Amino acid sequence: MTFRQLASAICLAMMTLPAHAQAPDLSDWDAVLREAEGQTVFWHAWGGDPRINAFIASVGAELQARHGVALEHVRLADTSDAVTRVIAERQAGRDAGGAVDVIWINGANFASMKDQGLLFGPFAEALPNWPLVDTRANPAVLIDFTLPVEGYGSPWAMFQMVFEHDSATLPEPPRSLAALRDWIAGNPGRFTYPQPPDFLGTSFLKQALYGVLEDPSVLLGPAGDVDYDAVTAPLWAFLDEITPNLWRQGRAYPANEPALGQLLADGEIDIAFAFNPGRASAAIADGELQDSVRTFVFEEGTLANSSYLSIPYNAANKAGALVLANLILDPAIQARAQDPDVLGFQTVLGQHLLEPQDRARFEALELGVATLAPDQLGTGLLEPHPSWMTRIAGDWTARYGTGK
Repeated sequence: MTFRQLASAICLAMMTLPAHAQAPDLSDWDAVLREAEGQTVFWHAWGGDPRINAFIASVGAELQARHGVALEHVRLADTSDAVTRVIAERQAGRDAGGAVDVIWINGANFASMKDQGLLFGPFAEALPNWPLVDTRANPAVLIDFTLPVEGYGSPWAMFQMVFEHDSATLPEPPRSLAALRDWIAGNPGRFTYPQPPDFLGTSFLKQALYGVLEDPSVLLGPAGDVDYDAVTAPLWAFLDEITPNLWRQGRAYPANEPALGQLLADGEIDIAFAFNPGRASAAIADGELQDSVRTFVFEEGTLANSSYLSIPYNAANKAGALVLANLILDPAIQARAQDPDVLGFQTVLGQHLLEPQDRARFEALELGVATLAPDQLGTGLLEPHPSWMTRIAGDWTARYGTGK
């Protein structure tokens, strides 16, 4: 083949490359919208909560109506399943046309993908709705589990751990980890937590670790940078003490947040917890929880974090994924997510950044009988470095996994 023939072949190949091989031009949003039209975006997101599934379906309907983009919710049992799929595609040389367009992600999964160069971006700060995100009041939207997000994820919801109790049977709940330990001892079988490595179950371990350490600041660096055994020894001592007095004597654990909430609804336990401060109110509105259920936080604070939408580097429908990430920051959709009758999620938007008609959407919301006002949530504790979550979940399984 001559040089001229080779050059012609290369040009022809470039002309026939599929659209997804080219990264959308974030500086030309109209072009992004044109490219996105007709695409089907595969959003890989946890599928364990019917309310969340219904919300995602409603976002999909709006995405189709406004922009001609279809949405498929790929329901995950664990976010790591989507991460594993992207890793497998890269190993197979599938650097374009990947099966995963968007992932609901944070924590160790986000850190792993970012570290391995598996994310498209940075893109978040180029989204048209980004100026509505309140980065000053909520700097956590820029930091995920101590790691800078750097635009590789667009925040769409804020979360803080709250504990739930039935005020009719437990009017004064324990408001610290030490008080909870004593309460568990005096009320055998009435408390439990989801089985790690479930996200909420491992979050309880991190919350407990905060409560037993004299200097929790060590959690903000990698677990490998300190004497891990010495730091975690008080956690295992705490768990050794409470485990025999847990629901089913610690021989079995609920699988996830919905299963934990069901135990509270069925009266099998007296205290549950969730990362969504509005979960209890939403469950009450749906008739799933008694209307006497209320929420509380620990006096020393509870874990807080943000959730993000990230786009894999090889996503087949990047333009559609970008349109979805921007749409979910729309004030109308953010207000819908914060509505306790829908989800009760905390918005990432700054009220002072909104137009009056959009601000009115939030002002009209009734937070719900069980939802704490923002000034009642107390201190939001920074999530530990992702390495802590991974390591303590593995160690918990070795020590307390069912059948032990």
